Amino acid sequence: MGPAAGQGRPPGKFVSMTLTTSPRPIVAQTDWRAVLAAVLCGVVVAMNVGKVPIAMPELRSEFGLSLVAAGWVSSMINTLGVTTALLFGLLGDRIGAYRMCLSGLLISALGGATALFADNESMLLASRFAEGAGVVAVAVSAPALLSAACAPLDRRFALGIWSGYLPAGVGLVMLLAPLIMPAGGWRGLWLLTLAAIILSALAVHRSRTAYHLPAADTVERHPFTTAREALSQPEPWLLAIAMATWTLQHYALIIWLPTFLLEQRGLPPFTVAMLTCGMVLANVPGNMLGGSLLHRHVGRGNMIASSSLVTGLCGVGIFLDIFPDGVRYALCLTLSFVGGLIPASVLSASVRYARTPKQIGTLQGLFIQWGQVGPFIGPPLIAMLVAASGLWRDALLVTGSAALLGIVFGLLIRRHENRHAAAPVHS
Repeated sequence: MGPAAGQGRPPGKFVSMTLTTSPRPIVAQTDWRAVLAAVLCGVVVAMNVGKVPIAMPELRSEFGLSLVAAGWVSSMINTLGVTTALLFGLLGDRIGAYRMCLSGLLISALGGATALFADNESMLLASRFAEGAGVVAVAVSAPALLSAACAPLDRRFALGIWSGYLPAGVGLVMLLAPLIMPAGGWRGLWLLTLAAIILSALAVHRSRTAYHLPAADTVERHPFTTAREALSQPEPWLLAIAMATWTLQHYALIIWLPTFLLEQRGLPPFTVAMLTCGMVLANVPGNMLGGSLLHRHVGRGNMIASSSLVTGLCGVGIFLDIFPDGVRYALCLTLSFVGGLIPASVLSASVRYARTPKQIGTLQGLFIQWGQVGPFIGPPLIAMLVAASGLWRDALLVTGSAALLGIVFGLLIRRHENRHAAAPVHS
C-alpha cells in the first residue's frame, strides 16, 4: 500500500497536487515592507496586553474595580488565548489570513474606543473582551501574511522576527507610558494604542498585493478535515507544550522582578518600570537570533533543549538569592534573551508543518493556546507556593520543573526532526 494522504512527505512542503488544495504562489523576492507591516500588526495588538497592568491603579480608582473585577480586566486576553486560540486559527484558515488580520485590528480598535467612553465596570470588561479577541485574531493570521510575502529562503528568519511581537509590544508600551500618562492618564495610553492599531491596519492594507496567498480551493473541504490533517502530526503538539514551558518561566520572572525591586529593595516605581521593561525587551533580540539560527538550519529541538537548560540555570541563580543584585538582574536579562530562541523555534514551525497554506492559522492557534498556559496557570501556582512559605525561592519548583520539561520536549522534537531528515523524499 502507498502512503496515506499527507504521509511520507517531509514537512515544510505544501501539497499542491490534489484537487482540494491550490498551489502556493512562488515568491521570488521577499517584500520586507509587507513583512514588517504584518509584524507591526502583532506589535500593536500586543500593546493592548501590556497597557493594563501599568494603568490598573487609575482604572481601579476611576471605576471602583474590586480585586476580582481587576483580575478579569487584567487576564481577559490570557483567558481568551488559552480557551479559544485554536478556534480562531480554524476560523482564520476558513475566511483567509488577510480578512482575519484586518478583522482582528478592527475589533481591537472598537474595543479600545469603547473603553474611552466607558462609564461602568461592564463596559470596561466588554472593551477588554473585544481587545482580547482582536489580539488572538491577529496572532493566528499575521504569520500567514508574513510567510506569503517571503521568498522561501527568507521565511524562517522573517518568522523569527515575528516571534518577538509580544515582548516588543509590551515593552514598547511600558517605555511610553511614563511619558504619556502624566498628561493623558490611562485614556492617553488607550489613544496611543488606538492610533497604532489604525496605522498598522493601513500599512497591511497598502501591502495587500504583496501577500501572495493561494487561490480558493477548487473543491471546498470541510474545515475540520483540514484541521485534522494539521493536528494529527505529533510535532506541533510537542512544540506547543515546549512553548508553554517557556512562557511559564518568563511570566514567573515578570511577576517576581517588579515585586522584588519595589518591596524588598525599595526602588522608585519609575526605576522598577524601566528595569522590568529592559528585561522584557531583552527577549526581542533573542527572537531575532532564533530566526537567524533557523535560517542557518539549526534544529528547533536543539534550540529548545539548550535554551531551556540555560533558562533553568538562570532561574536557580535568580530565585535562590545567592548572588548580588547586579548579577541577579544580569541573569534576568540572560534568561529573557536566551529564552527568546524558544518562541522563535515554535511560532515559525507553523509553515514547516502545515501541509497546505490553509493550515497555518490552525497551527498558530495551537501554539498560542498552549503558550497562554504559562501566564494562565503560572502566576496562581507561584503565588500559592510563595504565600505558603513566604519565600520566593519556592518559585523554583515551578520554573525549574518547566525548564526540565522544556529540555525533555526539545530532545523529543530533535528526535522527530532527525527522523524526518532521514526519511526518503517522495515527489
